[in-house]
Amino acid sequence: MKVQKFSVSDAKLVKSPGQNANIYVGNLIDEKNGGPVTIGYGKYAPGQTLTEKMAVDDTMIVLEGRLSVSTRDGTVTAGPGDIVYMPKGEAVTISTEGEGALTAFVTYPHWAEAHKG
Repeated sequence: MKVQKFSVSDAKLVKSPGQNANIYVGNLIDEKNGGPVTIGYGKYAPGQTLTEKMAVDDTMIVLEGRLSVSTRDGTVTAGPGDIVYMPKGEAVTISTEGEGALTAFVTYPHWAEAHKG
């Protein structure tokens, strides 16, 4: 692989698999092009909630808006410039209010492979 730069406009956002909320993801580097991690963008509409058990280690960087991540241990709220780490195996509920949120993410291993079955 070579050094690459990405912008939100490079991501082809599709509905996040396995959920019905207005949450979209777009991978930029993943298993299809030999990357050791998956990187991409996520877009959360206002008033959305997603609950899942993390299948991968996920690091999410909030670029715009705000979101909250709740676990059995409490809730963290993140805004622009904040980073939220969600470890594999943790049950989380991600929710947005107001304007929704735009995030960048890095997962290990690849989240699409982990959701296959």
